[in-house]
Amino acid sequence: MTSLPPLQRLRVSFSAQHVENVADTVRSQVEAVAQFPRGARLAVAVGSRGLANLATIVRTTVGVLQARGASVFIIPAMGSHGGATAEGQRDVLAGYGITEAAMGCPILATMDVVELPASGLEHPLFLDRHAAAADGIVLINRIKPHTDYHGPYESGLVKMAVIGLGKQAAALAVHRFGVRGLRDLIPLAAHHLLASGRILFGLAVVENAYDATAVLEAIPAARILDREPALLELARRHLPRLPLDEIDVLVVDRLGKNISGTGLDTNIIGRLRIPGEPEPASPRIKSIVVTDLTDESHGNAVGTGLADVVTARLASKIDRHATYVNAATAGFIERAKLPLAAPTDAAALELALRASACLDFSTARILRIRDTLHLGEILASPAAVAALRDHPDVTVLGPPAPAFDDTGSLRPFAG
Repeated sequence: MTSLPPLQRLRVSFSAQHVENVADTVRSQVEAVAQFPRGARLAVAVGSRGLANLATIVRTTVGVLQARGASVFIIPAMGSHGGATAEGQRDVLAGYGITEAAMGCPILATMDVVELPASGLEHPLFLDRHAAAADGIVLINRIKPHTDYHGPYESGLVKMAVIGLGKQAAALAVHRFGVRGLRDLIPLAAHHLLASGRILFGLAVVENAYDATAVLEAIPAARILDREPALLELARRHLPRLPLDEIDVLVVDRLGKNISGTGLDTNIIGRLRIPGEPEPASPRIKSIVVTDLTDESHGNAVGTGLADVVTARLASKIDRHATYVNAATAGFIERAKLPLAAPTDAAALELALRASACLDFSTARILRIRDTLHLGEILASPAAVAALRDHPDVTVLGPPAPAFDDTGSLRPFAG
């Protein structure tokens, strides 16, 4: 371990635009668009992404609808996530604080769907059985760049309407077309569903680079297809990025489904690992180490295949069923493969350095991040700090310090 370089704490500055009062903003936005008869039975669709303030956003939305006279229930809208089981999807929501007691309404979880008319589409159109029986559906989701493809609609309300509400049946139907299904066919299917009148409105969330709520906007169903591309561009501008384009080793403390649908956000690490799709031009990272899996992932370790080395600790937490179901449904199985599993964090870094052909470890450009959502504070090796000396958005916060303790474990991420 003595040959491994020390790391130095840095701050990376991004736009900090944020919503001052989340509950008040949700309330005013929902009140402006919520139109339905008293006594209507409404389904509020909540996904598997780990949004900031998610419990507050959902609870406030439910409260406004109830105050308007609706009978409200929550449904998981997350395709095949949660191991493609109703109980697994309920557990995912509970991990975010979305429980019946906290939300003040029932949570109805099922993998059963009904098939809707799909004239002109290349695939069937499905809808959660409970949502299909409701008088109206409300979508709540984050708008953000997708980790598989780029287009006018990526991760957001449009995708949730088709795959989230359609459960595993819809995920299988769309993903069998590969990237074309996600980029080109989802908007066509969403047009069908939105035109049916089943969806009342969507509450769009855009987060800033610090994983805080930047924008909350309630959009009537008829305007979702027109409005979402502009919110996606706003989200793209808020997306954080690593401050270096040339990196020998990136150490990521944790991956998980609450961090990104792919465990590691491909927009951050510059790796897609989708056969036939070109890899991003930057950043160029020779080796990636991931040391742990988030508890909120419930063992779903999709994203390990984007790394080169993991730890035995991470490998021991993998629920292979949940991981394989998600990867097989998506069709991108490279992302679920298990890399080399090292016994300690230090051994993992040493393996990654050797794989990146660093003859002298002291000259290696190493960055360490908590995860791909949180890049405001990073740790960097001396060579990386030297390369960032003139970067206008990087501030040095402390002196170099040993990266590992005597057991070979990474020291806590300070700050």
